[in-house]
Amino acid sequence: MTRGAARTEVRPRRRASVAGVIGELLITAGVIVLLYVVWQLWVGDMIYGAERNATGSAQSELWDQQWQQQNPGAAAPSPAATDPSSPVTAPPPVMAEPGDGERFAVMHIPRFGPDYAVEMAGGVTRPRTLDPIGIGHYPGTVMPGQPGNFALAAHRTTWGKPFNRIAELHVGDAIVVETQEGWYTYRFRTLEYVKPSAVEVLLPVPQVKDVPAGTAYITMTSCSPMYSMTERIVAYGVFESFTPRSAGEPASLQAVT
Repeated sequence: MTRGAARTEVRPRRRASVAGVIGELLITAGVIVLLYVVWQLWVGDMIYGAERNATGSAQSELWDQQWQQQNPGAAAPSPAATDPSSPVTAPPPVMAEPGDGERFAVMHIPRFGPDYAVEMAGGVTRPRTLDPIGIGHYPGTVMPGQPGNFALAAHRTTWGKPFNRIAELHVGDAIVVETQEGWYTYRFRTLEYVKPSAVEVLLPVPQVKDVPAGTAYITMTSCSPMYSMTERIVAYGVFESFTPRSAGEPASLQAVT
């Protein structure tokens, strides 16, 4: 080395400690978990919700197409009379109870927006019905339009959250169940909050034991408060009418203000 040349000091490389490595791994894991939560609760919900509505709308269109193919000489179904005081109605068909995960209907709730169209299937298990499809039918309860309790369940958060806005229903709001045969219209009556063990909400006359049902009810259950399962929120409605597909969409599907 020549005189006057700059001396370069070589510093020993700092070794990573075990605690430091573990800390970095924990931070990385925390970021991944946070991103998953954001996806599951917000971004994923938006995507799942849009997919649920698109699938339900596609099923409605398919039923219309099938009706036209089966009735080639008849005019295509058009919206029914817009006067709610004189709806086109018929005796409600009796449906067989669906199997677990078997799709049988599409739910429309104008209060939740004109695009709300969520498929319904038999059973209330998460892996077969609630997570992949949307709304589940409690086995053993009646089918739409029949005297007794047509009882349903769906998520209020995650997986498209079909019942997210259940607490926003107004008395008299339409709850419409569409099947291949037509539309079953119920009218919302009241909300109730119960413990998860309150199976009386599924009785033929909700919350009333040993009384035969003379009225057709609908019961919609979900978790409460949101992001928790400490209680259940329950929405009750009463059957109003059945509109056959040949009559076109019922007036109850009109948007609310």
